[in-house]
Amino acid sequence: MFGRIKARFNDMGTIGTLCTGAEQHALRDQQREPGAEHFLLSALDLPDGTARRAFEGVGANPAALEDAIARQYSDALAAIGLDVGPPSDASTGPAQLATRPGAFNASASGQEVMQALAADRNAHGPLLGAHVVAIVAGMPHGVAARALRAMGVDLGQLRSAAEAVARADTQR
Repeated sequence: MFGRIKARFNDMGTIGTLCTGAEQHALRDQQREPGAEHFLLSALDLPDGTARRAFEGVGANPAALEDAIARQYSDALAAIGLDVGPPSDASTGPAQLATRPGAFNASASGQEVMQALAADRNAHGPLLGAHVVAIVAGMPHGVAARALRAMGVDLGQLRSAAEAVARADTQR
């Protein structure tokens, strides 16, 4: 019983880290509410390293994801006739949005990630970055899916790799 309580507290800490990281990634993208792509970036930052191992398992460079996401935003704006030009550095670009006080809010895709994590919480051991990768890789639409496909990543293979990494890490 104590072990289960301890695991829940650890998962709560991981969720807090994941949400805080996702929010920071979203704010850097000038968005107030993190989407699935921001949760995916945050999962890559988690100290367990399982999200990175899942990416590496399918031959994808986790460091390339942020640029692939930025390209999706630029391409979407270009499709409606807006030219954002090359990314500017922090000293000349717009100031990063500040964290909004109050309850944490995520975009629809971010909420979908969190709901899936909550629904699967009893299906696995400790919450890992690979679990987030598996969930996001199972989402066929959206910025994250388009960015992953632009990187040449097969979503089904990434999901399978993430699930395998999570299983292997839990069995340690």
